[in-house]
Amino acid sequence: MRTSKRTQILDAATRVVQREGVKSVTFDSVAAEAGLTKGGLLYHFASRDDLIQAIHQHLADRWEADLVAAAGKPAAEATRDERLAAYTRVAIQSATRAELLLMLEGSTNTAHAAVWEAVTERWAPPPPPPPASASASASASADPAALDRFILRLAADGLWLYESLTSDRLDPAMRQAVAERIADALDQ
Repeated sequence: MRTSKRTQILDAATRVVQREGVKSVTFDSVAAEAGLTKGGLLYHFASRDDLIQAIHQHLADRWEADLVAAAGKPAAEATRDERLAAYTRVAIQSATRAELLLMLEGSTNTAHAAVWEAVTERWAPPPPPPPASASASASASADPAALDRFILRLAADGLWLYESLTSDRLDPAMRQAVAERIADALDQ
């Protein structure tokens, strides 16, 4: 199947972010990377913010497809543990520097953050807050299973963040073993 021009542009923009960061995304830099004219980009995106929002959605859609593949089913059909196991595998195995940079940038923009929050809410939601009427001592004794799931999510996110922020890279077999260990902990 032939890749659409819009997808080619978004892939080129992602490469620019990967190499040079989010601030380097301009119509000129993305057009040069995609082998197009600035006018060619303007046909698809009215503003830089439209382009950045589309990059966020493009990458989140890729994550969603990877998550469905990892779980073997859509989020709506997977159990909470199956969703978190898929999230663990995808976050550790396929997260890129560009995605991290965009997620960090997106945390300061409600529309950009919403794209990633939607994926996370479907696949690795945080534990539910205690009821408003719960006393301090009752909330301190949170559901152990919910707490374990949240700790596993933090472990998956932590490894991805560690590799994204440092020059250290785990051997691929070690990275896979870590992902599987976290995911296997969900089955216990």
